[in-house]
Amino acid sequence: MPHTALPRAAGLGLRLPHIRQVLAERPAVAWFEVHPENYFGGGANLAALEAVRADYPLSLHGVGLGLGSAAPLDAGHLARFRALIDRLAPAAVSEHLAWNRSDDECLNDLLPLPYSQAALDFMVERVGRAQDALGRRLLIENLSSYVGFRDDRIPEGEFIAELARRSGCAVLLDLNNLYVNQHNLGRDARAAIAALPREAVGEIHLAGFEEREDGLWLDTHGSPVREAVWDLLDAALARFGPLPVLLERDSNLPPLAELMSEAARAQAALDRLEPAA
Repeated sequence: MPHTALPRAAGLGLRLPHIRQVLAERPAVAWFEVHPENYFGGGANLAALEAVRADYPLSLHGVGLGLGSAAPLDAGHLARFRALIDRLAPAAVSEHLAWNRSDDECLNDLLPLPYSQAALDFMVERVGRAQDALGRRLLIENLSSYVGFRDDRIPEGEFIAELARRSGCAVLLDLNNLYVNQHNLGRDARAAIAALPREAVGEIHLAGFEEREDGLWLDTHGSPVREAVWDLLDAALARFGPLPVLLERDSNLPPLAELMSEAARAQAALDRLEPAA
């Protein structure tokens, strides 16, 4: 039976090296998230993901649509994404508040937009078109940034809140990205949390970052979650209540058991908030 919503529990980002182990062992993980672009080609990987989907709620977290790009939305990408949604019936579908496309190139990165009125108006229209094409309400994730823009006029939390209000999307709140932006750009992570309406946030992401020698922090998803980000999780759950919380790791991938142990800390934070009946 399809799962129509993610459980308000801790899940894991499922990467290709761990899929066979998940199928063999059926570990006690509440839900999994994958990048849909890895499965557009079909084949054995998609068949394995369908087998995972039979036992676990699944979230599709897009990284290639480039919603904030000036180039037109890629009709082929949207069609492949929609076909995967129709085939897997995921419990959630998400993308990023980012651009990564030009007219003839797709960049292997997620690049930030200015927090300006023009960018907000543009994103409202783009998110609306993407939701219509995909047939789903999207969760849109806030992005880590490494430069500020002259056109930044709207505080980060207020920009995201207004995007959700006007487009009808939900918010995927990445706490690591807020913390990285606080360090790199002097933004206030807790003020961004406070600016978001309780009903707008549908999911939370946790990840790790890299500290460069020049003082810049990079959102690499290649290390454990930092203590300050765990503190932000407590603050976010206190404001928004119990939500699906995802632990992401994309590089320096450790054994699955290690990721499950870290996800258990997120589950403990949820359990403190909402004791089991």
